[in-house]
Amino acid sequence: MITPVVAVDCNGADLGPAEVAAGARLAAEQGARVLLFGPAEELQSASTLPQEIEVVDAPISIAKSADPVSAMRSTPEASIVQAAKAVAEGRAQALVCAGGTGAALAAGLFNVKRARGIYRPALAIPLPIPGSPPARQPARPGGRSVILLDVGANAEARREHLVQFAFMGAALARTVLGVERPRVGLLSNGEEAARGSRLIVETGAELAAKAGRTDALEFVGNVEGNDVVSGVADVIVTDGLTGNIALKLMEGVSQTLLSAVRDAAMASTRAKLGGALLRPALREVRDELDPEEQGGAYLLGLRSLGVVPHGRFTRKGFARAVLRARRGAEEDLVGRTQIALEQAGALRAPPVSASQLACRRRDDPVTR
Repeated sequence: MITPVVAVDCNGADLGPAEVAAGARLAAEQGARVLLFGPAEELQSASTLPQEIEVVDAPISIAKSADPVSAMRSTPEASIVQAAKAVAEGRAQALVCAGGTGAALAAGLFNVKRARGIYRPALAIPLPIPGSPPARQPARPGGRSVILLDVGANAEARREHLVQFAFMGAALARTVLGVERPRVGLLSNGEEAARGSRLIVETGAELAAKAGRTDALEFVGNVEGNDVVSGVADVIVTDGLTGNIALKLMEGVSQTLLSAVRDAAMASTRAKLGGALLRPALREVRDELDPEEQGGAYLLGLRSLGVVPHGRFTRKGFARAVLRARRGAEEDLVGRTQIALEQAGALRAPPVSASQLACRRRDDPVTR
């Protein structure tokens, strides 16, 4: 089997392109093949790059652009545009963007293109659930995780978008987590079906109806914020604005709590002795909660897989992002998701032309 090539946009990372290149080198040491797009001189001088890594000189970045669509159109030489084109042309099989989500989404939509039947791409991230599962919950093949989507691709969404996100997330849960019939919840401000905005109520009603006609997912209804990582669902669906806020809130709270525990463990001699005993367990929890261990979010809905890591990641996180993209390409995550959506009847129907509509009207006994 030929190892997939991962195209990586190195511009836009908080620690600079060299840190992304260092992450690519770590991934290459684990068998990844990488095509790096960024300032060649900086990337090549940062560290010795193995033969599995090819550098394409692309110093221009649009990662911080306020209007990524216009920037992408007017700046074809930008690193993210060139990286996306490499995927579209088949020189790479997956995309990793170290810069802004908006630039990655724009370049992906205009170059890689949406997959057939997809309304809008979505960012989906598997969130770890630390600790042992309660006795009432079965062990999961992929470990205790919940997939949250959308976490930033769409600030606004319609009912049909959220319904499709649910099936996309369920397909991802089957492929990545090994869950045969994923439980899907809809993020709201109450568990009752009538709670939430009009969008949430209408989406919940449609999901309940569709779930009753397919084995693709089990709809568990509305899920409140305190249950996102409680294990009541394998997939949580929401719009990109709410999902991004929820994700950043969870990351911030977890890191603050871990820092507070560390400070308390160093507050006195007695605390230091207790902290020494707890250190291995706390380190394990810290690693589970570390966003860099996850490698970033899957960009679903394009014809090829994308992975969007945090711009503040270190080389460890970027290495994980490259490896996640490579694995997704090897396992044909996009193709398997597309098949699952088609089998569930969750794809957008193709537009009807005027001639097709006229033929339908002629054949309809009511309008004939």
